[in-house]
Order: sequence, then structure tokens, then C-alpha cells
Amino acid sequence: MLRGAEPPFVYSFQPSMAQPAPPKPLHAETPGPERGTPLARGRGADSVTPSRQSPAPADASAARTGESPGRAGSMVIEAVTPELDGGRSAVKRIAGEPLHVEADVFKEGHDVLAAVVWWRQISPTSDAGPWRAVPMHLLGNDRWAADVTLGPPGRVVFTVEAWPDLYRSWVSELERKVAVGRDVRSELLEGAALLRGCAARAEAAHASHDAQLLEEAAGALEGPPMQGIDRATEVRVVEAATRYPDRSIGRRDPLERPVLVERERARSGAWYELFPRSAAHGERHGTFQDAEALLPEAERLGFDVVYLPPIHPIGRTARKGKNNAAKAEPDDVGSPWAIGAREGGHTAVHPELGTLEDFRRFVGRAAEHGLEVALDLAFQVSPDHPWVSEHPEWFQHRPDGTIKTAENPPKRYDDIVNFDILGPGRSTLWPALRDVVLFWLERGVRIFRVDNPHTKPLLFWEWLLREVRERDPGVVFLSEAFTRPKLMRALAKLGFSQSYTYFTWRNHKRELTEYFQELRRPEWADALRPNLWPNTPDILPELLQRGGPPAFRIRVALAATLGASYGIYSGYEFCDAAVLKGEEYRDSEKYQLVDWRTRRSGDIREWIRRLNEIRHAEPALQRDEGLHFLECNDPQVLFYGKRTEDGTSQVLVAVSLDPYRTHTAELQLPLERYGLGGREVVEVEERLGGERQLWRGHTTTVTLTPELPAAVWTVRAPARSEQAFDYFY
Repeated sequence: MLRGAEPPFVYSFQPSMAQPAPPKPLHAETPGPERGTPLARGRGADSVTPSRQSPAPADASAARTGESPGRAGSMVIEAVTPELDGGRSAVKRIAGEPLHVEADVFKEGHDVLAAVVWWRQISPTSDAGPWRAVPMHLLGNDRWAADVTLGPPGRVVFTVEAWPDLYRSWVSELERKVAVGRDVRSELLEGAALLRGCAARAEAAHASHDAQLLEEAAGALEGPPMQGIDRATEVRVVEAATRYPDRSIGRRDPLERPVLVERERARSGAWYELFPRSAAHGERHGTFQDAEALLPEAERLGFDVVYLPPIHPIGRTARKGKNNAAKAEPDDVGSPWAIGAREGGHTAVHPELGTLEDFRRFVGRAAEHGLEVALDLAFQVSPDHPWVSEHPEWFQHRPDGTIKTAENPPKRYDDIVNFDILGPGRSTLWPALRDVVLFWLERGVRIFRVDNPHTKPLLFWEWLLREVRERDPGVVFLSEAFTRPKLMRALAKLGFSQSYTYFTWRNHKRELTEYFQELRRPEWADALRPNLWPNTPDILPELLQRGGPPAFRIRVALAATLGASYGIYSGYEFCDAAVLKGEEYRDSEKYQLVDWRTRRSGDIREWIRRLNEIRHAEPALQRDEGLHFLECNDPQVLFYGKRTEDGTSQVLVAVSLDPYRTHTAELQLPLERYGLGGREVVEVEERLGGERQLWRGHTTTVTLTPELPAAVWTVRAPARSEQAFDYFY
């Protein structure tokens, strides 16, 4: 209105609708994410279910129903997370849990904005679904966020779309003009046009109820101004208009970022490795039936996975003897990793272990004890493997015609032959190796520990993992890649569920802290899930060689509380530390039968049982996220905590790194972080010793001995205080 004219209009109107509240679920009748169509509600809260077609990019020249013909969009979408390698690699998440997505969303001016996360499952093909949208909400400073609840295991892609909410922007401007007494009759006509555009889009989506509401509101805006303002700012009108936006002037990020969704076992679990052939205590070659007798003890100790080294026939040519002797004696059993003999290859079982039916029975018995069976997947053969003669094109040969055996100079492994993965026979070799995995999958194995994957081409693993997960997306692959960091991470990015780590050699406070902080950085955490092993059949670390049972207690306490997944090789519970040379076990089970009753330097089974019991009780210990290192005045004591995002599980851990001496340390307590700020006294429970304690102030002391070198406290933030009760006031 011109200054100096008649007195200003004074209108009453509904409470302000200008501030963008988190958008409600969007209407259910929409056909898809093509630009210019309304958004639609999908299955479950906060999602919409359009068509399977990918959202189309902005097309300012295409004037569809109710759109703004000829107008160009100017939205900016940046810094989308999570993202790995610019969207080339999939981040890892767990089925049924939220995928937290954030993005910077903005444009010039003061328009009210709206944004959604589009997502869909793309594999396995049988579960591929339509595009769905989850509304995003503003965090502040142009940062937007949404949580997408993921479905079953498989591969998912997501992207972000944003647009100016023309009607909310118009309402915001209208209210400000009315507040200063402006004549808004012309503005109401603009609002009516916007509502009619929304109504047209609602009609196109067969949402007749919303279309009628919006048309009636548009008519009201063309009537008396005061009535028009009241109707224009009604909550139901504004929300209905928001459900049918003009997305032709918005923008969809063209990059669809992949997510690998896996089942819970891919994230957490306690593994126990055993050789079935030693299950008869070395008196004879053990069988699967003998190994069944070990399952109740594995269950009692709280393990989740029983991992078996290769169970196939073992070659006789160049068989290794005891302690890796170059020549075997007639009764030597050889290395299980020299796979294949006249009895069969990768889809056969060693005849002295039993039959395939015996193995299937073992898997079933394990399940009855709450255990999954993991099988070693070693893609290599002995010179006696049937494939060597049946498929010579799958292997490399020397100029003299002899087959080329495995070498890592100066070492030479005459009992093992590697496949020529990229050789001329790859078109038939790759499917044959895939079929090995599928064979054992059909016999109940859904976890594979993959031997030395870093010695095979990445291209092959990418293909194989996708092929197998197309059949069963719940298969878990553990990468035994003790290799260079970049190669280890590259394997993880290809889709290995978990990876061995350098934890095996990290013993001191600073190196442990720095290493696990590195693993929690997004570029590592989104790709690689660590599986922590204090020992393996190949590795008896120096600390275990000389530290006695206290060292074994220390290392398993660290593994069980620092990592969501960890494992031990059998004999660890008896503190077997007999070394041949370097890190090699003396009388290694890799080359002979072992009677563990005679190889005991200690017995820490109860210690392991209590650790696993705590792990099962505390979700914080079943996740790698939420780990933080805390201040402690003793350089030989590592103090750290883990907590779930909602704070329902909170654990503090102190571990002595010295197996020889007692340490008393002062710990700085993270009271504010754990929801205990301002409390004079905090009650905690020390779970390894089974003792309740009262902590006063921001520090406490702990005494750790070689016999009890760790403490694990569960901390509960009080759910209520006395002020929460009515009678307090």
C-alpha cells in the first residue's frame, strides 16, 4: 500500500505457518518420483512409495500439470553423507536400523525449503523395490537430515531431492506483510493460483479429497480478504499444499550412493576356531561327530561362531610334515590348506572327518547350541586336486611344462598351487569358484572366512561377492587380509563384511589408541568392520609367548571390549605359548593332530566366559561405534568407554597392558557424556568381579593385577529423580 493512503488493513489470521516444521508423511496415491508429480506415502511411517523409475533431473522446459512453465530451478545440494569414495563404494549398515543421511541444502533468498531422501533396494533382484521418500528436517545452518529405516539385507541406493516450498514461502511473506498493515488482496490472488497448482497435482495423483480441499481454499482466497487469510493459513491447507509441491523448480542430486545392508552377524560376534581333526584329543583323527562333543563348551563360554579351517581332502604330493617339515612321514596328516586329492576337491570333505551328511549334522547341532558355523574359503589347490588335470587352463605352468606352485621368496610352498585368476580360463574358473560357495551355502554355511584374499585380484572378489549375495544377501565374508592398509581397505570396500586387523600386534597404549581412532574415522568405519584376533594358527604374538596367562587375559579382554567382533584360535583358553621360531607355534596344529589336554600353561576359560556374558548383555559392546578413549594417569592402563546412541547401554573399561605388575590408576570419569553430570554419587557395577561400587566426584581409582588385569563397569543413567514425582512439589 502506498504511504499516506487510507488507514492500513488490519486482519486476524491463524498462528504463523512460515517456519518449516518437519514435513509429515506424504500422500499415498502418487505414481512415482518423476518431477512435477506429488509425493506419496509408502509402507511404514515417514516414507513414500513411488515407482521404480529413478527420479528425473530438473527439466525447466517441461510444463506438467500444475507446474511453473519456463521457470528454472536454483537449488544447491552439497556434502551428502554417508558417502564413500565419492559414491563409488557402498557404505555398510545393518538391516532394520536407521541410515542417517545429511546434506547441505540451500538457495538464494528466503524461500522456505523442503527436502527428501529417495531410496530403494536394488538387490537381490527378488527384493528390488520401488523408490521411496523420507522427508528431511532442518538441523540448522542449511544442514538437513533424515533417518531411513533399512529393510532386509541387500544393496540399497539413495539420493537427495530438494525444492522451494512455494506455498509455505508465500504464507511466510503474507504474514509479514499483514503484520505491518499492507493491503494483500493481490497477494491472496497469487496464493489462490499456487493452491490451484497444488490441487491439479493432487488430482493427477488421484487424491480427490486433497484436491477438493485445495480448490475450496483457492476459492476462499479470491473472496473477502480476512476470510482468505484465515483459510490460507489453516494448518490442514498448508499441509495439503506441501504434499503436492511444484518440484519442477527443485533439484535432485544425480548421484545415487550405494549402501550394503547386512544382517547382525556381519557386525558382531565372538568366534572360536577349532580343527575338527583334533577333536579326538590326538588319539586318532577326529571326526565331525567328535567335534559335536565340543559344541556345548563353546556355547557355555559364550561364543557365537565356530570357525573350521578347510575340511576337504588333503593332497599327498609334497605334503608338509610336523612343524612344517619339507618331508612328511607316512602318518603325517598335512596342512588342511593343501586342498584336494583323489577323494575330491573343494566340494568334498576329508574322508576321515566323515561324510557330507555328517557335516550337515554338525551344522545342525551347532545351531541347537546357538552357534553358527563358519567355513574357511581357501581358493588354492594341492597338486593332487582333480581340477589340476581336468582344467590345466586354470593354472600357470613353467616353461618346462610343470605346474607352478605357490611362492613367496625365499619361501616356496610345493604343496599348494594357485589359480590363474585372470588367465585365459577365467570364463569357466570364476563360475566354478562361485559354485563352491553356493555348494556350502546349500549345506547350511552362511559365514566364510576367506583365506588371503589380498593375493587375488580385486576384480574377482567384487564379482564373486555380488554373485553370492544375489542368491543369499545374508552371507557374511571375513577377509583374512593381513596386508597393507590401502589393500585391506580396498577389499572391505568391495563388500567383505569384516576384516582381520593389526590389533594382533598393537600392544601399547598410544598405538592402541591411535589405531582404533583411525578405524573409527568415516573413511574406515563406513567400509571396514574389524574382527580382532589375539592369535591365529599362524600367529603367536611375542607378548603371548612371554607374558603367561596374564597376557592372555589382557589381550582377550581388549579384543572382546574394543571390537564388536573378535575371535580366538583353540588353545588360547589354555594359554598355549609354545613357540617354534618367530611367531610360529611349536607342534603347530596346521601340520599335526593336537591333544589340548596336554598343552596347558593355564586355564582362563572362566575369564572368557564372563567377558562374553557381558558382551551379550550390553549392546554397546556389540557395536564398533560409540568407542571413546578417556584420560588415565597410568601409561600402562588403557581406559575407554562404549555407549549406544540412546544411552541405554553404557560401559567403561580399564585394562592393564602390563602382564607382570600391579597398577593403581586414577581414571577421569565422563559423567556428562554418560548423563550423570551434577550427581554427587554414581553407582556402577564391575562385571568381571561382580561387585557394585559407589563413585564420588569426577575421578576414581582402580587397581589392576596380573591375575585380574581388567575391569568392566556398566553405568546406568538414572531414569528418574525425586523431582519427577508429584509429591516433591
